[in-house]
Amino acid sequence: MVVMMFRSKSYYFFTLYFFVLVSLELHTLASSTLNRCGHDQRDALLEFKHEFPVNESNPQAYHIHSWNKSRDCCSWEGVTCDAKSGKVISLDLFSVILNNTLKPNSGLFKLQYLQNLSLSDLYGEIPSSLGNLSHLMYLDLFGNEFVGQIPASIGNLTQLRYLRLRGNKLSGKMPVSFANLTKLIDLDLSDNYFESELPPDMSRLHNLEYVDVRGNFFSGSFPTSLFLIPSLQSVYLVRNEFKGPLEFGNSSSSFRLSLLDLGHNKFYGAIPESFSKFLSLDVLDLSFNNFIGPIPIYISKFVYLSYLDLSYNKFEGKVPGSLWRLWDELKLSNNSFSSFGTPSQVFERQSMRVLLLDSNSFHGPFPHWICKLKNSLQLLDLSNNRFSGSIPQCLRNFTELLQVLNLRNNNFSGTLPDMFVNATVLKALDISRNRLEGKLPKSLLNCKAMKILNVESNHFKDKFPFWLGSLSSLNVFILRSNQFYGPLYHQHVSIGFEYLKIIDVSHNGFTGTFPGFYFSNWHEMITSNAEDDGEEYMEHIVHYDDYYRFSMEMVHKGVDTEFERIRKDFIAIDFSENKFHGKIPESIGLLKRLRLLNLSGNAFTSNIPQSLANLTNLEELDLSRNQLSGQIPQELGILTFLSTMNFSHNNLEGPIPRGTQFQRQNCSSFMDNPRISNLEDICGKPPVPDLTPQGSEELSEPKEQVINWIAAAIAYGPGVFCGLVIGHIFVKQEWFMEKFRRNKPRVVIRSAR
Repeated sequence: MVVMMFRSKSYYFFTLYFFVLVSLELHTLASSTLNRCGHDQRDALLEFKHEFPVNESNPQAYHIHSWNKSRDCCSWEGVTCDAKSGKVISLDLFSVILNNTLKPNSGLFKLQYLQNLSLSDLYGEIPSSLGNLSHLMYLDLFGNEFVGQIPASIGNLTQLRYLRLRGNKLSGKMPVSFANLTKLIDLDLSDNYFESELPPDMSRLHNLEYVDVRGNFFSGSFPTSLFLIPSLQSVYLVRNEFKGPLEFGNSSSSFRLSLLDLGHNKFYGAIPESFSKFLSLDVLDLSFNNFIGPIPIYISKFVYLSYLDLSYNKFEGKVPGSLWRLWDELKLSNNSFSSFGTPSQVFERQSMRVLLLDSNSFHGPFPHWICKLKNSLQLLDLSNNRFSGSIPQCLRNFTELLQVLNLRNNNFSGTLPDMFVNATVLKALDISRNRLEGKLPKSLLNCKAMKILNVESNHFKDKFPFWLGSLSSLNVFILRSNQFYGPLYHQHVSIGFEYLKIIDVSHNGFTGTFPGFYFSNWHEMITSNAEDDGEEYMEHIVHYDDYYRFSMEMVHKGVDTEFERIRKDFIAIDFSENKFHGKIPESIGLLKRLRLLNLSGNAFTSNIPQSLANLTNLEELDLSRNQLSGQIPQELGILTFLSTMNFSHNNLEGPIPRGTQFQRQNCSSFMDNPRISNLEDICGKPPVPDLTPQGSEELSEPKEQVINWIAAAIAYGPGVFCGLVIGHIFVKQEWFMEKFRRNKPRVVIRSAR
């Protein structure tokens, strides 16, 4: 999990600042020298330059093609020389797109006095010749695509202070010679494919301050030896395959360690007593492991702790009251915590930005101590617990900076307080799956930044809130399963909601008709947005710093489905299970980005709009259980993404479109439409009946075949219909046989619905 990004960013800013200072100092010294760049240095640079020719596939290499003999090579771009000797000591080409491999005999490796080297956009293996640069102190090969193992010759770089190999495709084992880098201060191997264990005796790297191996496949037990380094300050082991209990041993780094990220591994067991030594911890992440037991009491001694993430473990019991003094982020999601400790005296003076208590076993009334937090809270999630009682008015005390409020799936009752007067930056409000009633408060009009509003599965009883149409940022609007009533359109009320991507008003008591132009102003569903293509999710729009998953529930492929993540390109309309009537508006065909359309369980009449054929992105269509008539538009057969559809229980007639997607549907998608033809293309043809005269001994055989064929057709449909149709088999069995005797087999096909 990408956590504590603000911490790592600040660290890399410091690193960059350090490198800039070094470069400036070297440049200043070089500019005062009277010695020019030596011919051997110039020739080595020119040889390196010619390894990256400018061509159509690599136009960016022109940066180093400004190097030429008309100028002293110490003044070339990215080159810094020693003031006295004229030797090249720094080569910074991080911003130059080299787009090539690094040759083992490259001219680069003739620059044996290099102290600082930064290269980007290279691929292939790292040559063992890198070990020739024995004076290197700073090596940065981040933004590259190197593959294979780190060469053993890296152990020759005994002067190395800073090693950055982040974001490559390196794999295999760490070389034994790695232990020679005893002067190393900063080590970054993150986001590669290393599959080995860390070196067994990391303590030999006794000057290490920063270690980052996140995003690899490192395995083995907890690297205890790493924490024997007294200078250690920041450790990222997140997103690997480490396993076992935590064993710190005689830790020498206990007084300096300020950041420890062990998230997304396979650690288990209780947090050991030896952990209490790390009194300087500022950031601690143990998320997505299998830790058990209560939070240790000694954590109250971590007076500098500002960020704590224990989410997705098996912790239980009471949350110590001392944790409420954190001034940054506290994440306890997906555990089994049941109660809260009493907040400390200094609690009311603390400022917390993020508080995640979701998916635990908390119960009782809303924790009122939250209202005593300073007006600094930006994200509050109490969802998926057993809180009960009313939502307190005191929440208005910190809505000024609040971006996300998630109270989903609890037992809150009463009305939703009118507490959003100052909630001008609130982006997401989820109060779904509670027992709230009454009306939505008009103060929601102040939530100008609102993107997601979900009040599903409560007891709200009111007319459709047209007034929310003025929220120009609203993307997701879910009123599902309440007691809303009345029309969704009024000729004297502006429709608004131009930027909706998802609207679900299903399972309410809405009524009325729609004018033909009803959907013509739904701008976000009409206009293509390149930024929404691909697998991007809405979660990053609701929290500026860390990813926060925002879920919702909709009918997907005929089943109530929990969407744990909401794709930005998921455009959906669900008006099902209401009392709408009249024609389906032709303007529905304007919504070219639409992926899901559900109008089932209403009283729509007339023909299916042919404009539906314009919805080329449509994946799911449900028009079942209405009073639609006429034919299914043949043009719908060209909708290649339309994988799930339901036209059942209407008054449709004529042939089913012959598009491939239609032919893959079940019989149940078209059942109970008395005059639909070519159903045999979907359900299969019935057996040809034996028309032996009545009284023949062979009469029983075709009778059995007919019933079996009908039963097979029923099996295609969902179980909810089975009982009803099976009843018809026995009641109308005699009628079927009479039709066979009259030599009219087509009747059998129609009756198989």
